[in-house]
Amino acid sequence: MSKKSNLKVRLLFADGGAFHHEDVEIPSASMKGYDRIIDCVREDEAVLKRIYVDVDRLCAAYLIDE
Repeated sequence: MSKKSNLKVRLLFADGGAFHHEDVEIPSASMKGYDRIIDCVREDEAVLKRIYVDVDRLCAAYLIDE
C-alpha cells in the first residue's frame, strides 16, 4: 500500500476494438464490502468522487504491484 492507504489500480478500457489502460489510486478502505476490484471502481462513491470512470468501456481492473 502507498501513502494515505491508497491502492494502485490499473484500469483496462476497450474503445472501438482498441484497448488502453489508465493507472489510478483508490482508497484501500473502499475495497471493504467488494469481492472484485472492478465492482468497487464501478460502484463505490468514494472512488467515483475521486476519478471519472467510463463504466461502459471498462473491461478489467487489477492491482499494480509496487
